[in-house]
Amino acid sequence: MTTDRAIAAYLGLAIGDALGATVEFMTPREIAAQYGVHDKMIGGGWLHLKPGQVTDDTTMSLALGESILKQGRVDALAAAQAFDAWMRAKPVDIGNTVRRNLLQFRKTGNPEALYSDHDAGNGAAMRVLPVALATFGQTEEAVRAACRAQAHVTHYSTLSDAACECLAFMVQDALRGASKNDLLHKHAHPLAAQHPEFRFRAVRQSRNPSGYVVDTLQAVFQSFFDTDDFRDCLIDVVNRGGDADTTGAIAGILAGAVYGLEAIPEAWLKALDTNIRRSCEGQAWALIKLAGKS
Repeated sequence: MTTDRAIAAYLGLAIGDALGATVEFMTPREIAAQYGVHDKMIGGGWLHLKPGQVTDDTTMSLALGESILKQGRVDALAAAQAFDAWMRAKPVDIGNTVRRNLLQFRKTGNPEALYSDHDAGNGAAMRVLPVALATFGQTEEAVRAACRAQAHVTHYSTLSDAACECLAFMVQDALRGASKNDLLHKHAHPLAAQHPEFRFRAVRQSRNPSGYVVDTLQAVFQSFFDTDDFRDCLIDVVNRGGDADTTGAIAGILAGAVYGLEAIPEAWLKALDTNIRRSCEGQAWALIKLAGKS
């Protein structure tokens, strides 16, 4: 059960990424005019992707996961080196904050970026899944430390940290069989209580969400908690437009972890890039196995 949900979360990440990339940076009105309801993995978008091709959300996660498996734990320097190698390989997309702080890492060798409230983008939250899987069963303090170790390579910000930690704990509880309602009251509401910026109830529906981690989580939570299955969750969130590959990826993680493999539409699985699908499945299994040894 746990391994199946971990695999579903990783596949959900990639599927949400690939589905959302088509409409990234579009407004809901533009999406409706061009696609009606965007619900097929057709590629295209501003990156001119092939159907089923993913972006930095998935490939950075896989790079991080590989570094964790090689080290046997989450390690900031190993993560920074993995991200640097990923950037040198010329990924299809890379965020400005990620690029800037990885270039700084090349100069200094320090895997921790300088603290900045302005670095509260979603670039660390989108890749937190491998940490959640590798630290499954560890103490809350250990999970928080691991989340921050990978996040601070590129995003050292209070709001980014809060988002990463919340998502990691949500995934881990979902792997244990927690319901969506459990996740709402145990994690999403407390996050908003501690950091009111993240309030997503009784606020305007998040349309065209930006790369700001608060916008991202508001959109993800609204879609995740107001739909009843994997497919509807992802369609709802990506049709909000904006940073749709990342909102799709994070929503896919949560929906996959909660609803499981059987809930993922076969058409989306078949359309996903074959090598990416295999990498996600294999890494999810290996990270959960690693967690069992800790």
